[in-house]
Amino acid sequence: MNALTGRAVGFIGLGLMGQGMTRNLLRAGARLLVNDLDPATVDALVAEGAIGRETPAAIAGESGTVILMVTDTRAAESVLLGQGGVLEGLRPDALVIDMGTTAATATRRFAERVRAAGGDYVDAPVSGGMVGARDGTLSIMAGGAEAALDRARPVLDVLGSRLTHVGPVGAGQVAKAANQIIVGLTIGAVAEGLTLARRAGVDPARVREAVMGGFADSRVLELHGKRMIENDFEPGAHCTVQQKDLSQALELARELDQELPATRLCLELYDRLIAEGHGKLDHAALIKVLDKG
Repeated sequence: MNALTGRAVGFIGLGLMGQGMTRNLLRAGARLLVNDLDPATVDALVAEGAIGRETPAAIAGESGTVILMVTDTRAAESVLLGQGGVLEGLRPDALVIDMGTTAATATRRFAERVRAAGGDYVDAPVSGGMVGARDGTLSIMAGGAEAALDRARPVLDVLGSRLTHVGPVGAGQVAKAANQIIVGLTIGAVAEGLTLARRAGVDPARVREAVMGGFADSRVLELHGKRMIENDFEPGAHCTVQQKDLSQALELARELDQELPATRLCLELYDRLIAEGHGKLDHAALIKVLDKG
């Protein structure tokens, strides 16, 4: 028997990440109900064994567990609280898991609404990109009550290889904000280092090889540094998503009266990149702002 055999799981949001995640849920035996703004994406998963539904409310009405993987806070609010939203169809004692990147303050408000309707709520944003979504190796940062996380764990274990309970509701989103700051700034650092090497007449591929294994080594240098050298920016995560996540982190910082000067500069670089028409490229394309040669 597979890990989720017989468990009805709803999944809303079938973008770059959601498609890989849903296929892992299908392989684990879940009775998977899916919804997305793009009917063609829904149809493709239905052909693989999922069940399509026209509204989030319909998904919630048939699923004890509902996963959200939508683009931003506004989309999460619409899917949860809007007309035809999850709350309209929420079953008693249902579990809602938000795996997108949503503002922490809004997350706490959403959780209150779900709990008032009799459900449990876990925020469980992820890191690992399309590769992690496809391979079921995502790093998951979870916020919520211990009992709610225990209910979510069998599903989350299918989707990720590392699950950390960070704290109460909203804590997962705070961890994701920190993650995106670190990722964004590291992408910027790798882009600057490789650009400097090339401008100095030194092969950036050799420079990358030289610094890997030392203190400068990172997953970003390994994967995104290679993308930069090869000029391969097929998206694993769009530049617009990184821009949104950095903006959200700065919004949280303003609420806390906390300065994040390097994050602000990094956001300005992504703003420039997107203004130049590169928003749909992978976020490693930040090097295009720096290296015009």
